[in-house]
Amino acid sequence: MLAAVAGLLLGAAAALVALRGRPAAQEVERGERAVAADVPAGVAEVLAALRHSAAVVDAQGRVVRASPAAYASGVVRGQALGTPALQELVERVRDDGHARDAEVQVPRGALTAQQVQAQVRAAPLAGGALVLVLVDDRTESLRVEAVRRDFVANVSHELKTPVGALRLLAEAVSGASDDPEAVRRFAGRMQHEAERLSVLVQDIIDLSRLQGQDALDAPELVDLDHVVAEAVDRSRLIAGAKGIRLAHGGDQGVHVLGDEGLLVTALRNLVDNAVSYSPQHTQVTVGVRRTGDVVEVSVADQGIGIPERDLERIFERFYRVDPARSRMTGGTGLGLSIVKHVVANHGGELSVWSVEGAGSTFTLRLPVGSTHEAPDPLPDPLPVQEAAT
Repeated sequence: MLAAVAGLLLGAAAALVALRGRPAAQEVERGERAVAADVPAGVAEVLAALRHSAAVVDAQGRVVRASPAAYASGVVRGQALGTPALQELVERVRDDGHARDAEVQVPRGALTAQQVQAQVRAAPLAGGALVLVLVDDRTESLRVEAVRRDFVANVSHELKTPVGALRLLAEAVSGASDDPEAVRRFAGRMQHEAERLSVLVQDIIDLSRLQGQDALDAPELVDLDHVVAEAVDRSRLIAGAKGIRLAHGGDQGVHVLGDEGLLVTALRNLVDNAVSYSPQHTQVTVGVRRTGDVVEVSVADQGIGIPERDLERIFERFYRVDPARSRMTGGTGLGLSIVKHVVANHGGELSVWSVEGAGSTFTLRLPVGSTHEAPDPLPDPLPVQEAAT
């Protein structure tokens, strides 16, 4: 892309200079960018239209023309290039007249230490009197690539654990063929690891679907009453095993536009997490509250809470606050990431409040869907109801 833009600029400049036989008139840039050299006609117009950072530098190293993005990104500051690495690249091009490409780190601004990872191409212009610098910010693409690599590495690691356990348990069963009690014990462990592997694979499939462009290809009007009831019902078994009460209440008759299955999955993940990280004989509550055109669905527990330092990272894929406890409860580290993507795909947002030792509250905020009918008055909030456990 950089080579194509450079060729376009160089070709436009050469053709226009040859046709007109004279350089373009100098311009004054709002009183702060004095043009120190003649810029070939047509180059200024092309620079102004570019979305990427680009600049023209004269023989004294001064920037005589630049695109708006070059100033916004910190590539150009005043009449100088924003980093010595760019200045050195320009000097090398001016010395031998050959175009060069380089990977350069450019400060994002004068008041921050954050760096932009940039692909740079510098080429002589106007017979070598000027140097054209094109900068492509590759920070986001490199970040996405790093995330992809980390995801593949994490998936590989997470899959190896249950697969390795199954292999060892199979060997143990083979070696204990004459001990029925040992066979039953190992078979039970194999079933546990197989279920864990199945959950992990399903979570990976769900997350992959949510990151696709057609995650909500056919949205429908979804009744949140049914979503809450279904999510609570699916979590009832693990809650009953710990003596945890599941309760739900709030506004009824609220609808949202989206995918009912995905919403049930998201809410169930939150309820399952609340149950898994709560002591026995406590309570997990699901509440629904409508405010104007927004509905809030919250899941509150009386569990161990989340350290403040981890609150910003808990929605990352495979991130675990307590890896040992998560493995003990069978968590895959993908549940909250799935919830985040479900909410985002429904045009909403996800937030969390938590204090160590005082429990956590996760809140989904979603836009209310329209039934294309005159809205009925909002019903009075229902009393909290306990779900059978």
